Amino acid sequence: MKKKPNMNFWGLWNLSFGFFGVQIAYALQSANISRIFATLGADPHSLSFFWILPPLMGIIVQPIVGKYSDRTWCRWGRRIPYLFIGAAVAVAVMCLLPNSGSLHFDNKTALWAGMSAVMIFGLLMLMLLDTSINMAMQPFKMLVGDMVNEEQKKKAYSIQSFLCNAGSVVGYVFPFLFAWLGIKNTAPEGVVPDSVIYSFYVGAAILILCVIYTTLKVKEWAPEEYNEYNGVAEAEKATAAESDSNGSEPSMLSLLIKAPSAFWSIGLVQFFCWAAFLFMWTYTNGTIAANAFDTPIVNGELDVTSAAYQQASNWVGILFAVQA
Repeated sequence: MKKKPNMNFWGLWNLSFGFFGVQIAYALQSANISRIFATLGADPHSLSFFWILPPLMGIIVQPIVGKYSDRTWCRWGRRIPYLFIGAAVAVAVMCLLPNSGSLHFDNKTALWAGMSAVMIFGLLMLMLLDTSINMAMQPFKMLVGDMVNEEQKKKAYSIQSFLCNAGSVVGYVFPFLFAWLGIKNTAPEGVVPDSVIYSFYVGAAILILCVIYTTLKVKEWAPEEYNEYNGVAEAEKATAAESDSNGSEPSMLSLLIKAPSAFWSIGLVQFFCWAAFLFMWTYTNGTIAANAFDTPIVNGELDVTSAAYQQASNWVGILFAVQA
């Protein structure tokens, strides 16, 4: 196996730069989904059900993207096609999701389990957004694995982590910033404020520009060159040895069963991290609004149309930015 050549700082930077835009989209989702669905009329005690979708889609999408991009070779590269398609879908959904309340669906007639058509549309958009973000996110991680040698991987992933958290900070502060600039931060019942809508628009624009930058700056190796640098021939021999009597590849289940212990140790830690994150994303808006901004109570629930609730939600973004 040939040794991968060293890359200069900007080469490592270009590999991960698109992650900055992807993470802005992810931050906007994390800080604003509870706010958006509460505005659309979701029961605040049931917001946790909406938050099941994002990590669930990540569990499903990321292994699939990894598996099939391993076998993809085209003129645009190996990972980049998945990155670009995921980013394009995310941009479209980021423009639609915050406008859910402004769309007209048969006068919000209840369709399923007491949920309005607006709510169902919002859920579909959330599912598509997280699917597309995961589809765009995973290739950046794999590009580093594909093209960076062992000596530089720590540096490459450090750059990626920096861009990831920088993107989070930017995405989290957008609604607060736009409200400070004078963009309207309140809206009629069932409609998302302009400060949030414009945040998603600007985030979508930055996302696609960052991904275009990475697409133009990063040229993936041709199959023959990639195979030489990554020892694909040896890996294929090992895979063939593990194939069943029919000659088929090992299933996803068998790969999980044979995964190293570190995989399961890290997975357990991640499980509890995500449990904590889900509590934070679900309840922070309501907690800050009720306890720090004296948001009015209407029919036993927080008045999500009030200026106090929307201002509190902007400050939730600031708190998340500090955490990032």
